[in-house]
Amino acid sequence: MEKICRLRNIRPEKANFSFICNDLSQLSEYAKQVSTPTFRLMKNCLPGPYTFILKASGQVPRIFKNKKKTIGIRVPQNNIAQALVKALGNPIMSASLKDEDELKEYTTDPLSIHDRYESRVDLVLDGGFGNNHPSTVLDCTENDPKLIRQGLGVVNL
Repeated sequence: MEKICRLRNIRPEKANFSFICNDLSQLSEYAKQVSTPTFRLMKNCLPGPYTFILKASGQVPRIFKNKKKTIGIRVPQNNIAQALVKALGNPIMSASLKDEDELKEYTTDPLSIHDRYESRVDLVLDGGFGNNHPSTVLDCTENDPKLIRQGLGVVNL
């Protein structure tokens, strides 16, 4: 996590990372009790371009918890991410790469990522271009989900 923070030029205590899970079965390990309406919402949206902010369980390493003791959970519709998580048997940490280009917010070009970070990372996996638009972020730490960021995923709250 500290290495990723250095790459993104952010302090670890200010970082907002997400866990990419293979499916919702891993949810109980990393999130405290999820309400039935929230679980239904997640089940309807995932896999897909959504990040759900949930109360972190005691299983989440302290370094990943922010001051609010929450964790972001993602189940993306990406075969490579799904295969990695499945092969490893546990979630992987996810963080977007902000782009210095004024026209696009996020870097998804594997060659640009390689050129920019090759000396600072162990591996750049070329899965083709990703989407330059962020996920939709929903805060589900209270009874009613709250839209934090509208991204690719459409949701009616």
